[in-house]
Amino acid sequence: MSLIQLLPEQLISQIAAGEVVERPASALKELLENSLDAGSTDISVMLLNGGTKQLRVADNGSGVAQADLALALTRHATSKIASLEDLESVASLGFRGEALASIASVSRTQFISRLHGERHAWRIASEGSVISPVEPAALDAGTIVEVQDLYFNTPARRKFLKTEGTEFAHCEEAFRRIALSRPDVAFMLQHNGRALMRLGVSEPHKRFTEVLGADFAAEALHVEESAAGLRLWGVAAKPGFARNSRDTQYVYVNGRFVRDKLISHAIRQAYQDVLHHDKHPAFVLFLELDPTLVDVNVHPAKTEVRFREGQAVHRFIFHVLHKALAVPGGVSGEQASHAFAPTSAQPLGAALPYPKYQTNMDLRAQQAPNFYQTLFGNMTAAIGAASQPLLNDGSNEADMGGLATPAYKNIEDFPLGFALAQIHGIYVLAQNHQGLIVVDMHAAHERIMYEKLKTALDARQIPMQPLLIPVSFQADRLEIATVQEQLAKMQSAFDTAEQGGLQQLGFDLAVLSPTTLAVRAVPAMLQDADAVSLARDVLRDLREYGTSRALTERRNELLGTMACHAAVRANRQLSVPEMNALLRDMEATERSGQCNHGRPTWFQITMGELDKMFMRGK
Repeated sequence: MSLIQLLPEQLISQIAAGEVVERPASALKELLENSLDAGSTDISVMLLNGGTKQLRVADNGSGVAQADLALALTRHATSKIASLEDLESVASLGFRGEALASIASVSRTQFISRLHGERHAWRIASEGSVISPVEPAALDAGTIVEVQDLYFNTPARRKFLKTEGTEFAHCEEAFRRIALSRPDVAFMLQHNGRALMRLGVSEPHKRFTEVLGADFAAEALHVEESAAGLRLWGVAAKPGFARNSRDTQYVYVNGRFVRDKLISHAIRQAYQDVLHHDKHPAFVLFLELDPTLVDVNVHPAKTEVRFREGQAVHRFIFHVLHKALAVPGGVSGEQASHAFAPTSAQPLGAALPYPKYQTNMDLRAQQAPNFYQTLFGNMTAAIGAASQPLLNDGSNEADMGGLATPAYKNIEDFPLGFALAQIHGIYVLAQNHQGLIVVDMHAAHERIMYEKLKTALDARQIPMQPLLIPVSFQADRLEIATVQEQLAKMQSAFDTAEQGGLQQLGFDLAVLSPTTLAVRAVPAMLQDADAVSLARDVLRDLREYGTSRALTERRNELLGTMACHAAVRANRQLSVPEMNALLRDMEATERSGQCNHGRPTWFQITMGELDKMFMRGK
């Protein structure tokens, strides 16, 4: 007697349903995708009890012919592909021919459809494995699919469903994902007879605002770039809008919502420098490429994909987002969209250049008397007048010593404004055209130095500043051994005309004795830092990760350590020119809205917010 048996068709469908229809939201997703594939421009969703009691999707799509209705509820029957070539270049959202059959096998389903040009509609119904004959029905146009009592015939599976509120939340999220992907389609969502969301046909950014809220839209940066057959567009929220969970992350590949590890990793890498490690970024991103370069037939739920050239896709996404997030402090999202215009097409897999915003100004040099003459022309005394009202009618021009020039009137040219004061040696207060700016001077300066160090290291041009008097300090055996190892590598590198690790970072250390090291030179831009403490931290990183890894994988952490040593410390009293130099450097430095640990470096308090605090106008 054979132990291997063919499974009944109904059981096969129910097994497939376990993969495709995990919960009501899964069924809703499949039905909405079918509606979109049918060319619908108006889709309505009605739910009862979170979709467990009833799930109804009505659309105005092309409809299904009478002869095809029975096949629509049959496994592996589809109008979307007919050959392997079709499967390898599938452009529709559905294609497997499993969804409707799987849904029908575990529910009471009714399917009504009217093909364009037909005299009337036709109806077919199923109750588990029992399918009724096709019969005439009344419907103006399109299709209605009504699913009732999901898992009524598989009670064990039904027990795994959650509460009504939980199941509805999953359905609402499935609805949001589809609605975000197609702003050219109108959608409506009802639950227990109550209309919760009505979305008319709109532009993408308006749809993003309607679905995700005005707060998200206000913090969103425009993203759009194409290169060698790849296009990435959408919006990515500024790091300050970071969330505690991944609930505002939407990625679409050729219009299909996906959860792809390669894409997720590229996005995390792009946000790495500006996001706190406990937070998650928010974004709605659309990747478009030739369908033959991506395999969507990876999982029955169709939320996983594989790319033929994964590394090139990863590199492209990373560089586009990395560039979009490199917004200098105070620059608005609209300004950023102009600053980061799409580049011309480049070969797939070619390295995309990092944008350069760094300046060569150093805060230590900004006390020179002619600094503001150089930076602002005839605005030399502007700082002294920064706290005075900036009038555009010329009424206070005489009081300002002739400073009311056209350049000074256009204060919007300086988004972070001009310094007014310093609080407790920690925060800088500045006035801009919107109101008050509060800057964490250490965090802001740390980002500035960090970006300068990154640029210098990438160019292998971290300048070295020899110390007039070398600084010696007691070192442990590991520190001595690390320096000796570095010196040996430097000698080897000298033979090949390349720099070693310490030298590449701008350091010159020497071994004076088995227990003593000397710092003979430090990076020029870090010359005011504590040389001993800085050297110890750099040696620790080189020892723990090795020179090669420290300068590649751990490069940002190493440079972050160095930048922290170089940044101005709390309780350091800055002069007004120094404070303003800090503001100007922030405006010219990419990602200066956050320090390299992901914390904000400045906040804007508008005049409206100040008026509200003091109840002005009430």
